[in-house]
Amino acid sequence: MAEPEPFSRRIAVVVNGNAKSVTDEIIATLGDILEGGDLFVSRRVEEARELARTIATRGYGTVLTGGGDGTFTVMVTEVVRACDEEGVPRPRFGLLKLGTGNSLAWVVGASAAKNGRGLAADIQRLRRDAGSRPMRLIEVMDTLTPFCGWGVDAQVLHDYQRTKAVLSRGPLARFAPGALSYVVSSITQTLPSYLLRGVPFVRARNTGGEAWRMGAGRKRVGAPIATGEVLFEGKARLICCSTIPYYGFGFRMFPFAEDRPDKMHLRLSVIDAVTFAANFPAIWRGEYENLENTFDFLVDRVEIETDPPTPFQIGGDPVGAQAKLTLALSKRPIELVDHYAPPRGVGAS
Repeated sequence: MAEPEPFSRRIAVVVNGNAKSVTDEIIATLGDILEGGDLFVSRRVEEARELARTIATRGYGTVLTGGGDGTFTVMVTEVVRACDEEGVPRPRFGLLKLGTGNSLAWVVGASAAKNGRGLAADIQRLRRDAGSRPMRLIEVMDTLTPFCGWGVDAQVLHDYQRTKAVLSRGPLARFAPGALSYVVSSITQTLPSYLLRGVPFVRARNTGGEAWRMGAGRKRVGAPIATGEVLFEGKARLICCSTIPYYGFGFRMFPFAEDRPDKMHLRLSVIDAVTFAANFPAIWRGEYENLENTFDFLVDRVEIETDPPTPFQIGGDPVGAQAKLTLALSKRPIELVDHYAPPRGVGAS
């Protein structure tokens, strides 16, 4: 009988059983590919810690998450915590494109799940030693995440979750987790409130190392901003931070996010709805430049205050209104599976 493959060479897959794309067919396909024992299906956030403990104890070499950016954020946070507490090596992390929001999929080239074929291709490539690269995350509220923020984006998510809950109780329940809830919530809640709600007052203070404001042509604007200095003070509709360039669906919200591995991209904006709509294509591509209404900084630690407390999201999931938080670049990067990178060993000296 052949020796069983050591866990350090095996792939654990954690999928969000509530994600729209996680069908019985997808779960069955993953079970066949992984031969059952390495597939974990979670339907409640509370299960994440126990699953992470099992993954850390077994010593998997790679952990893939399926279910969107929120699933990735929760599982990376819990697995890193469990590995550090157990004193065992952290696995490398990757994702399968199975959720509504898949910002990281645009960064690492994950395939869309179409009858399991894309999943099978990604996993098979992993088994042939797909490449990976280090990536820093943001630490906020005891969570590791690629992006987070206050303002309009968080309000959209808050309204979406509320609308989805209502639709899930009626005849449109099977459409609730998708685009229908986004359309209904945007038209009936987010857009009206965007026009009527007061804009919060925001103070952003640099509490880390030297920071810089960024501007046209990817150049620094003005002098370096020292520790303790105020980066921004005034009303802002959008306050967000990221270590990756994209929001979901290829929206290049953070064009400076990968400029320096030791910094994250902080963006604040006072842009109004009319200007936003008129410049939407350029904003989508990450090419919009206006120093009067958009404030971009490279920072490694920042304290943000909003008055009044303003809806906040972590990894695309709403976590309620927050008045004051510190966002810090993680001291230690995770290893992220990247389908655009060369296989491990290629190009090594």
